[in-house]
Amino acid sequence: MAVFAYKAKTKDGKLMKGKIESISKKEALSKLGHMDLVVFEVDKLNAVLNKDITLRTSLKSKDFIIFLRQFSSLMSAGILLVDALDLLAAQSTSLSLKEALDELAEEIREGVALSEAMAKKPRMFPDLLVHMIHSAEVSGRLEEVLQEMADYYEKQYRIKQKLSTAMTYPLVVGVLAFFITVFLLVFIVPIFADMFASMGSELPMITQVVLKLSGFFQHYWWLIILLVGLLAGVVLQLLKKDQVAYLFDVVQLKIPILGTFVQKTLLARMTQTLSSLISSSVPILQAIEITSQVVGNRVVENVLLQAQKDVEQGESLAKPMVGHWFFPPLIIQMIQVGESSGELDEMLKKVSEIYDQEVQESSDKLQVLIEPIMIIFLSVIVGVIVLSIVVPMFSMFETFG
Repeated sequence: MAVFAYKAKTKDGKLMKGKIESISKKEALSKLGHMDLVVFEVDKLNAVLNKDITLRTSLKSKDFIIFLRQFSSLMSAGILLVDALDLLAAQSTSLSLKEALDELAEEIREGVALSEAMAKKPRMFPDLLVHMIHSAEVSGRLEEVLQEMADYYEKQYRIKQKLSTAMTYPLVVGVLAFFITVFLLVFIVPIFADMFASMGSELPMITQVVLKLSGFFQHYWWLIILLVGLLAGVVLQLLKKDQVAYLFDVVQLKIPILGTFVQKTLLARMTQTLSSLISSSVPILQAIEITSQVVGNRVVENVLLQAQKDVEQGESLAKPMVGHWFFPPLIIQMIQVGESSGELDEMLKKVSEIYDQEVQESSDKLQVLIEPIMIIFLSVIVGVIVLSIVVPMFSMFETFG
């Protein structure tokens, strides 16, 4: 495939520049013509110098959401599916997405369904989207489903950002506290060590402890780095085991304050995903299975898989949730009401909206609470080291005073 640079104008007169891959200049002109562009320049580029190097196999969340919204808009405007994919590929700033869309367009020209073509690229197009597209192809609601999916992934992105912010702040302050402590012990405390040694008097316990820590960090810093690296490697290996990973997910949910926030985040994700799938006529058993894969916590995943077995046997979806410590009564009651009224998707949507709002409020409260706690934590560490230096100095001044 050769690479061609083109200049063209849209119907509204907007100038467009870009690159397009094609076998020949004639085929490139044909592709551009299908995109409703007025082409006035097409030049072949050097294949080596202009070859795109794709380092990513997945897509950034923001780019993915924009792609879905643009795709929905093009379909709503009545543009043919293949032409829409060609246009999206031409204007995409993501090399991985451009390549994927070009391949999708080629497969669709060969008669492959969009959902089937997307399913071949699981790292680019999530399983949830593939199933939703498949249901849309059957019902003829492709543009609506694409818009719904854009809204869904935007909500999930926002929730993920809230969770990431809540987790990142204490981690950053913790790492900062560690490096400040190391700096003080390695570079500042030794300056006063010789001075304290010349005093001849017994030093306070706090000063003795800090001086020993300082000596340890100076002489065995390599051992500390080795142990931290070794510990990180062991933890990563252990997390690959299902039992340890399950225990880690349980611990996350049991952490005071933070655990409640994580719980609400998972409940919002679970109910929103399940509601979207059921409302798009995805079979209930398949919807539960997909949701269990998307939710991102093994505690919830296990309950959903058990619920799938219960539903298959004619039981209620809420049966394994009753009495389970993770699921609040609200979820159980709304699911039961939805099942009895035949409006399960609507009930789940209402619950997702409730927890989505609670996630927003909890995130703000959590940040307000964590900030002073971490400041106090950092102040205590620095204060102890400073105090260990100041106390013997006061004693020295009194002696020589």
